[in-house]
Amino acid sequence: MVRRAGALALVIAASTTACSSSTNAGPQKAAATPVAAVNLSVYPLDGATKLPPEAPVYVAVANGELASVTLEAAGKPVAGRYSADRSKWRPSRPLLPGTAYEVTARLLDGTVKTSHFSTVKAKKTFAIQHIVPDKQETGLTVGVGMPIMVTFDQDVADRVSVERNLIVQASKPVEGAWHWFDNRNVSFRPKNYWPAYTKVKFMARLSGVRGADGMYAAKDYAREFKIGRSQISVANTDTHHMRIRRNGKFIRDVPISAGRGGEWKYYTTNGIHLAMSREPVTIMTSPGIGPGSPGYYQETVYNTVRISNSGEYVHSAPWSVGSQGNSNVSHGCVNVSPENARWFIDNTLIGDPIIVKGTPRNLEPTNGWGHWQENWKEWLKWSRLRAADTDPLSSK
Repeated sequence: MVRRAGALALVIAASTTACSSSTNAGPQKAAATPVAAVNLSVYPLDGATKLPPEAPVYVAVANGELASVTLEAAGKPVAGRYSADRSKWRPSRPLLPGTAYEVTARLLDGTVKTSHFSTVKAKKTFAIQHIVPDKQETGLTVGVGMPIMVTFDQDVADRVSVERNLIVQASKPVEGAWHWFDNRNVSFRPKNYWPAYTKVKFMARLSGVRGADGMYAAKDYAREFKIGRSQISVANTDTHHMRIRRNGKFIRDVPISAGRGGEWKYYTTNGIHLAMSREPVTIMTSPGIGPGSPGYYQETVYNTVRISNSGEYVHSAPWSVGSQGNSNVSHGCVNVSPENARWFIDNTLIGDPIIVKGTPRNLEPTNGWGHWQENWKEWLKWSRLRAADTDPLSSK
């Protein structure tokens, strides 16, 4: 509430005059409202040294307005932002370790205040070792189920600071969240599949970000990719058919033969798989069995699409064509005819969902890219910042 002190003083003065004797001489003057002092604060204080890079930097003025604020690191400007009323300023990024800074604040009345300070050197640095999608492994046009997967080269203890600086922008708004699988691996996926034909930009603004005690990131990273058309395949091990829909429309029915069961390892895993690779030729060997042992095999297989890390593929199987569409005889893979295998590998994007139904053995969330095996509530348990909409796509 704004107090109108002058007006209130006039009302009181008028009331007093009406009730007093006629000996009062003339009207009373209102008391002048005191002017609040302008107070400019700059932090860190001038001369401060060995500050942690995550130390706050701010400029604030009471009863005034900032004309300009500059922050420089070794002569290079550091970006920052003002509050709506231009009474406060903060840098947009964390400080860098082992760096000298100068901040200069100017008010509209000409007041100037400067502070010189420096940060402590990092004991250790960390970096991103791998980002998926990438141009070589997946291509930069991917399926609607594709997660963003980040692997660090050191264990990250301060997950909050790191996750806060992992930014996902999209041309269509998407609700999503990061999920830590361990101290080095964090992935982002939407609550639901990506909308088809979405453009996505991932930015890791990590330079100067704390990853652990005394450990800071040395650089930023960026990756742009596109979501292609929506293609979702559903393989039913009871009906022995895989039905494929593209952009919601049914386009192909593929007879299949899935895992024969009997032993647990011979069941095809149930659940939402993703296409992980497309391989013209794959050498398959029996899991856990060496040469000379009963049941050992080594087979050259063509036109394969990997769907897990436990050796499961959709692949050409000319030897089981007679069983495809009527019975399950494989060691766990999804067998299809040579013609259908050629079509499938040519028409599949990495990150396309391939859903298997009808078996008792579930795909584990950590088996390959089993990210969609966790429901949204389970996924959020391993996020430090929980769900948020993606930022609008920008060119920066």
